[in-house]
Amino acid sequence: MLYYIRDKEYIFCAQEPKADISNSLAMAFEDRYPVTKGHMLITPRRHTASFFGLGAPEQKACLVLVERLKALTLKKDSAVTGFNLGINDGKDAGQTIMHCHIHLIPRRKGDVADPRGGIRHVIPSKGHYP
Repeated sequence: MLYYIRDKEYIFCAQEPKADISNSLAMAFEDRYPVTKGHMLITPRRHTASFFGLGAPEQKACLVLVERLKALTLKKDSAVTGFNLGINDGKDAGQTIMHCHIHLIPRRKGDVADPRGGIRHVIPSKGHYP
């Protein structure tokens, strides 16, 4: 029964019927405010705030969808040359919707002037290294 906990107050629980791609424990849909074209969100079906609160089967189900979406994105868009994969886990890490979700963000050559460091720039003054 643990895997069937939902809270329709949260947008991701309410999105369940509208998922673009899914499996028994996870689902994925387009980000409403995409960083790049093709930005997707992968969420467990069960309502829980933290990735670290997921059981191993749920984590695996989410990662299976990450792999499927990566393959589909590369098939649809030959301009995609990389990806950022990220999880904001907790309010102080920038999480604003307290339902676990993984961002899969397609990247294209030249989409930013200097992509070096990628997610390290989440704290801008700490992102650079020699």
